[in-house]
Amino acid sequence: MRRTVDYYFAPQSPWMYLGHARFTDIVQRTGAEVRVRPVDYGQIFAVSGGLPLPKRAPQRQAYRLVELRRFSEALGIPLNPEPRHFPVAGDPAGWLITVVADQDGADAAMRLTGAVGRAIWMQERNVADDSVLTELLEENGLDASRLGQSKQADVKARYDENTRLAIDAGVFGAPSYVIEGEIFWGQDRLDFVERRLAG
Repeated sequence: MRRTVDYYFAPQSPWMYLGHARFTDIVQRTGAEVRVRPVDYGQIFAVSGGLPLPKRAPQRQAYRLVELRRFSEALGIPLNPEPRHFPVAGDPAGWLITVVADQDGADAAMRLTGAVGRAIWMQERNVADDSVLTELLEENGLDASRLGQSKQADVKARYDENTRLAIDAGVFGAPSYVIEGEIFWGQDRLDFVERRLAG
């Protein structure tokens, strides 16, 4: 039976970036279907008690940098733990990924999501800038008109609906992979995701 994964993430999350290529590979190998659902973690944190990075305790912020370096080295994925354009607003990229998922399909949305992660964490680009988002569309063979469409009210409503679905599913952190109601939180849980999809 082909399984479906609801992929909830913040486009600007370094943990999404570190796990995205492996998740893409797992999906391809297992034949799973993915529903690509970028969400607003500000709304999720308001419900779950999470804190945005600048409001976290200094010890937690310092340890996050250690862990980012560890995972970058262990996985062989280039990452600057303190990129020039971070923190960065994730909504513009989230809206864009949402419309690409709707209009071009999950594979295109997955490709764009990976490109957004690399733009922030490897290439030092500002993904809240329209010109950068246009470049990412073009670099991934996608219609540049998607940027204008991403600013429409119906797309923003779908993005908000993704966020509501995440809250209803009990999601509290990024990335989260939800399979038949079961949450797998974090790129370090991808082994469990693969076992569930292959089982």
